[in-house]
Amino acid sequence: MVSRVIPVDPFDLVIFGGTGDLARRKILPGLFRRFLAGQMLPESQIIGAARSDFDDEGYRDTVREAIGEFGGADAARTVELEDFLKRVRYVAIDAKGEDGWKALAALVDQKRINAFYFSVAPSLFGDLAERLHLHAIANKDSRIVVEKPFGRDLKSAKELNAVLARHFDETQIYRIDHYLGKETVQNLMAVRFGNILFEPLWNSQYVDHIEITVAETVGVGGRGEYYNKSGAMRDMVQNHLMQLLCLIAMEPPSRFDPDAVRDEKLKVIRALEPVNLHHIVRGQYDKTPSEPSFREDAGDPKTRTESFVALKCHISNWRWAGTPFYLRTGKKLRTRTSEIAVVFKDAPHLIFGQEAGRHRNILSIRLQPNEGMTLGVTIKEPGPGGMRLIDVPLDMAFADALGDEIEDVPDAYERLIMDVIRGNQTLFMRGDEVEAAWAWTDPIIQGWEDRHDVPKPYDVGSSGPEDAGMMMHRDGRRWRELRE
Repeated sequence: MVSRVIPVDPFDLVIFGGTGDLARRKILPGLFRRFLAGQMLPESQIIGAARSDFDDEGYRDTVREAIGEFGGADAARTVELEDFLKRVRYVAIDAKGEDGWKALAALVDQKRINAFYFSVAPSLFGDLAERLHLHAIANKDSRIVVEKPFGRDLKSAKELNAVLARHFDETQIYRIDHYLGKETVQNLMAVRFGNILFEPLWNSQYVDHIEITVAETVGVGGRGEYYNKSGAMRDMVQNHLMQLLCLIAMEPPSRFDPDAVRDEKLKVIRALEPVNLHHIVRGQYDKTPSEPSFREDAGDPKTRTESFVALKCHISNWRWAGTPFYLRTGKKLRTRTSEIAVVFKDAPHLIFGQEAGRHRNILSIRLQPNEGMTLGVTIKEPGPGGMRLIDVPLDMAFADALGDEIEDVPDAYERLIMDVIRGNQTLFMRGDEVEAAWAWTDPIIQGWEDRHDVPKPYDVGSSGPEDAGMMMHRDGRRWRELRE
């Protein structure tokens, strides 16, 4: 199998915050990979914009260093890198003032596709949007890319959307969530809507419950101050896990286009029932002899912000009535993994007797690491001695199934940036979708604050607080083990 690379039309991409961490780690190395793949035509131009006082050559040195550090094996392709750097320019700019905007206007070619990546704090979005129009740099066909957080509650999300809407139409705004650019996430839609095998079973009649897990082994580290103001609920559940929930639970869209897909996702969010506070567990990782606690990382010995959340929710519609969805995410857990597990119900009548044991079909969709899907099926254990049943996986690990082709799969940021240039919003969040997610999340957070809820401590390298396991145990279920 040979992956096809279709070049995009010539473009100018302006990266506000072009010297920042996200640009260095993801955006610039990703663009270089797309250049190596032949997806960027020679006329395209990448323009870094930030406060630092660089000229073009100084910024190219920064880009060269970033790709050397984060570009992996591609960094060794020095000839191609120098060719790529010829397409890189820089403008020192003041987001809140007038310095640099005329120089930027002179660089941006209005005859090409123009995209503006706001890799800056949300407080600067309005200033950037206003000056792009004030200096006639943006036009009705321009696109802007904005990073999360999309507000910290419903009120701020509405304000942020209103600021952007004053200068750009909704069709021009690309709210990026890199989880939606992962290959397995898109394969989730292909498996659901491209195979008749699963659709008849994808409902409460056959599905016992669904687990969505995003576990990390790292702590908050240098992000302690930021994370202390957000927590796992705002930082992960409200966006990443919510998006995975929507994709796993949504109805088939009438066609695969941006608004049809996002309409169905929005219906899922609006059908979510309010969460019972007894169905939520929050936690903070404890200290070890060699590592600080969450409170130490956050610089606040009395913080009630959570580094772990587990919750049970329900979707009030015909497809999922009565089927619980269990979500969990946390820092400094046993292993780094992101997984969606669709756990099917038991066979209605067990013909093999109690000694055969309890067996269930589970469809596991692994987002990271080792992207792929596994379907657990029950078979007879080989050998004599009666009917003994065992569970075995039908495994499709992408690295095994696709071989070398998996190396050519773009990472999430590469794919999403190319979708921006194409004008395809399917994998980006719409404004009403963001607001609906906050409308569901806000009462949960407010309930914690009203009760002065204190997160439960948990050991580094564990599966989280014991209360999370008890929450599942009360329902007669168990979390799937955290494993790579």
